[in-house]
Amino acid sequence: MTPLNPLARAVALACLVLSGSVALAQSADAPVQEVVVTATRNSKSVDRIPGAVSVISQKELETQYLLADDPSAALATYIPGYAPSRQKMSSTGESLRGRSALILLDGVPQTNPLRGGMREGYMADTAIIERVEVINGASAMQGMGATGGIINYITKSPKVDGTTQSVNVRMASQLRGDSLDWKTGYSLQHKSGDFDLLAFGGIQRRGLGYDGSGRALGIEAVQGDTMDSEGTDLFLKIGRNFGEQRLQLTINRFRMEGDGDYAPVKADFAAGIPTSSTAGTPPGAPPRNKVETSSLEYRHNALLGGSFNAQVFKQNFASLYGATNTSTFQDVTIAPKDTLYDQSEVVADKHGAKLTYVRPDTVVAGLELTVGLDYLRDRTKQWLAGTGRTWVPTLDFTSLAPFTQLEYEAGPLTVRGGVRHEDATLDVDTYTTLAAYNSRVVQGGERSFSKNVKNIGAVWRFTPTWSAFVSSAEGFGLPDVGLVLRAVKLPGQSVATLFDMEPIITRNNEIGVNWRGAMGSLSASFYDSRSKLGSVLRVNAAGIGQLDRVPTTVRGWEVSGELRAAKQLSAFGSYARTMGKTAATVDGAMDVALGARSQGPDKLVAGANWRFMPKANLRLQATTLFDRDINIGRVVGTSNLEEHFKGYTLVDLAGSYDVAWGKLGVGIENLADRQYIGYYPQSASYKDASSYFAGRGRTLSVSLTRSF
Repeated sequence: MTPLNPLARAVALACLVLSGSVALAQSADAPVQEVVVTATRNSKSVDRIPGAVSVISQKELETQYLLADDPSAALATYIPGYAPSRQKMSSTGESLRGRSALILLDGVPQTNPLRGGMREGYMADTAIIERVEVINGASAMQGMGATGGIINYITKSPKVDGTTQSVNVRMASQLRGDSLDWKTGYSLQHKSGDFDLLAFGGIQRRGLGYDGSGRALGIEAVQGDTMDSEGTDLFLKIGRNFGEQRLQLTINRFRMEGDGDYAPVKADFAAGIPTSSTAGTPPGAPPRNKVETSSLEYRHNALLGGSFNAQVFKQNFASLYGATNTSTFQDVTIAPKDTLYDQSEVVADKHGAKLTYVRPDTVVAGLELTVGLDYLRDRTKQWLAGTGRTWVPTLDFTSLAPFTQLEYEAGPLTVRGGVRHEDATLDVDTYTTLAAYNSRVVQGGERSFSKNVKNIGAVWRFTPTWSAFVSSAEGFGLPDVGLVLRAVKLPGQSVATLFDMEPIITRNNEIGVNWRGAMGSLSASFYDSRSKLGSVLRVNAAGIGQLDRVPTTVRGWEVSGELRAAKQLSAFGSYARTMGKTAATVDGAMDVALGARSQGPDKLVAGANWRFMPKANLRLQATTLFDRDINIGRVVGTSNLEEHFKGYTLVDLAGSYDVAWGKLGVGIENLADRQYIGYYPQSASYKDASSYFAGRGRTLSVSLTRSF
């Protein structure tokens, strides 16, 4: 492992305990505030949920966004088991506990499991997010895709009567070249009795980044980059209460698109120069994300002795990738060999409904019954936007899932268990593969599965401040069948025989302990996550992804905590160790370590908060990623599984001050201006001269928020 540098060691020692949450305003003798989450399909206090649950508060998000307006960076800082941020539009390699996470926006699924383009992380402006709820470990309570956990972004809502308008301006720069980022947004909040409304409009423009050596960072012209881009967001939430009932409409329209002002420059490994950028116009249209999410929610808090919640939703997602003349796109009937540039686009349209009914004291006192029904229709395809060709045919997925959950509370003990029955079908029409795959006609068909996924767990609050939990929960997902369907080369193939439709059932067994007191908090957990029929993506020598249905096991442990030494001073930190293994073949030994595409390195986050004036806060934090060298000399087929990563430590500083004309914030990311190569580029792209990306050097940001 890489030793901590002196500054990081000082910060780590200052922690005394490890943490992921900050509460500067709470004094040492203040009562412990109850933390409630909604991602469990019913509002629950975290000390009554058997599992590792994390909540990133609005205050914590605001502090992190002073450093980088990047949702994945916030997750990597506050969630111990989340892999390092790519600092790109693509989220490839950003896993949760070595597996995939289901991303939600107010409970509406944003993840695209049928053809995972790894671009779902940018679907809303950070300014509309109030908090983030993370259920760590496999879960089926929100549907498929949560083999590693659930990340639910909760949007803001008006809290007090009256009308409030806010204007926010944020600027960031590395004080060189075209490095200026700027962002501005306007929000209107109104609450009058039973009626409330929140509207937001924002625009953002990002410049080019530079590494610690002052060299332009490499632009990801194909998979998508946050640099040299612009974005907009329009958000509206309207709600009205009718006694014990509430009706709420939420609409969000998000756009993010590259400007196309820079072209990548390949790395020079012999000279130690990473991938860079130069002024130029890449071919085709710049990569972009277009996401539209809407939901209508009805709640009745006193229906037949319980509470009822119904949500209908719709989400339209389109992610365009940059143009390339890869051999896969070549077709001599369109253009001479190696001259055809084309670009793919993943289009996923979802609609569905979620019904949940919760009744306490069912039959006997202390027994809570939860029943519900989920419906989902997902139509996903991947086409080549330049020529209109089909790459992945439309995958028409329909799912109907009833579920039930029982929870019994007897004094300090809470026991809960449940089952979800998933009935799903996938329809695919007959299609023709690309010329690179011999233009094969593949017969369409229908595949289906029916599965029960279960969970059971208990929480024991053995003192007013201490609790322990044990849980066993299953999550499920589908293999990325689009990768298989688009690469058919042999004649006479059909959907019925091409891939195994059996879902990936992941069972997460976990034990943990939590302490929450006036002086701080501490939590620790150990988990064992297993899937007998996993789905490991391997890239062969031709650059084509193939899915191997092999078993996968991920074990790990996490510890986090906070120490509030005084009203003005607190220390925090977290440490996570993730150990994933899989097999080279279906019946082979579990002796292949999961690569950077699937899991992150060991990670330590430590820091301190200082309220040095009544209206001023200062935060110093350090993140250390440790060395990782795996699968030395290991080759499976034509895939070299060997990976190397040399760890590094990054230090950040952020502060805020309430002035007469608003709230002023200042952040310095990578305070020491450290030169480093990111975790994923080092590990997975160390032989790819087009993707050997360095990370951002020292970056200064200033923000001002004024409310009136």
